[in-house]
Amino acid sequence: MRCGQVRYQLGEHREMELENGVQRWIVDISNWNPSPHCFSFAMSFLPNHEYSSITRFVELEDQKRALVSRLLQYALVHQVLGIPFDEIIIRRTPEGKPYLVCDNMKLAFPNFNFNASHHGDYVAIASEPICLVGLDIVSHSVPKNETAYEFVQNFSSYFSSSEWNHIMHAGSSDEMLHIFYRYWCLKEAFVKAMGTGVGYKLDDVEFHHMNWNNIFVEVAGKELKDWKFWLLDLGRNHSVCIARGQPRAATTSYRTTLKQIKFDDEEYYHGLHLPNASFTFRTVEDLIQVIYGADQVPSDISTKFDVSEDEGCERARFVQQLG
Repeated sequence: MRCGQVRYQLGEHREMELENGVQRWIVDISNWNPSPHCFSFAMSFLPNHEYSSITRFVELEDQKRALVSRLLQYALVHQVLGIPFDEIIIRRTPEGKPYLVCDNMKLAFPNFNFNASHHGDYVAIASEPICLVGLDIVSHSVPKNETAYEFVQNFSSYFSSSEWNHIMHAGSSDEMLHIFYRYWCLKEAFVKAMGTGVGYKLDDVEFHHMNWNNIFVEVAGKELKDWKFWLLDLGRNHSVCIARGQPRAATTSYRTTLKQIKFDDEEYYHGLHLPNASFTFRTVEDLIQVIYGADQVPSDISTKFDVSEDEGCERARFVQQLG
C-alpha cells in the first residue's frame, strides 16, 4: 500500500496531528557558561528527584549535559502534549530509558515516546507518536594516549565482519574514526530505541547503506523491514542518528511503559513513514521560557532564590542570563 493511500484513509487532520508527535530538538551547549547561581536556577525548574542525576557528576560539562537533557524532556512533553508542568512525571526503566507516566491522560498519540542523547557539544531529544524512537549523538573525539587504530581495536567485538572491514579499510586515521563513530551511532540508536542496555549482542547487528543513505539493519542475518534510520553529520565533528522502529521489539521493562504495542499493518506503515522532522535548535533560555510560560510553574521557585512575586523583572534577568 502506498503512503499516499494511507494518508487519504487517515485524513488530513489526523495526518498533521501525528506529524506533530515527530519532534527533534537540539541544544549546542558549547557556548553556555552559566554562573553557579544561574545553573542552580535552571535546575530548580526540575522535580527534586532529578537533582541527583545531575549533581552526581564531578565535571561541570557533564552536569551541563545532564541538566539540559532533563530540561529538554520536560519542555518537549509540556509543549507537545500540553500537560501542565507540575503534572509531568518522567521515570526511567532499569536499563535507563526515560518514559512518560500518564495513566490518567488521554493523549493524541497512540504510543508517544521519546529518547534523549548527549555527547560533546550537543544535547538532543527525539519523539515519535507510534514507532519506537532511539537517538544517539557521538563526538568524533581523538583518543588520548593511543593511536586511532589502537582505540578502534578496543571495540572490534561489537562489529560484524563487513562493518569491521569497512572501518579498517577507510584510509586515513581520521576517516577510520569517522566511519567507526558512524556505525557506533547507528548501533546505539537502535538498541536505545528498544530500551536495552550495553549487554545487547552488537556484533549480530549489521548495518548496510549506500553512502550512508538508504540505511537498513540485519540482526543475525535477517533484515528488519519495519525499521528506518537517519544518520546526519552535525557541526564540529559530531554525528547524530535517529532510529524508528517496531514497538514489539521493546525490552520487557520498556514495553510495560508503552500505551500500545500492537498496530495493524496500515497504521504501523503510516507511523513508520511519517516525515522525519528536521532538528530545531534550541537554547537553554528557550527551554526555560517553555517551562516558565507553563500554566503552573513549580511553587517553590521563589523561595529557593528569595524572589518574590513583585520581583518579576529580577526573574526575567535570571532567565536572560541563562542564554
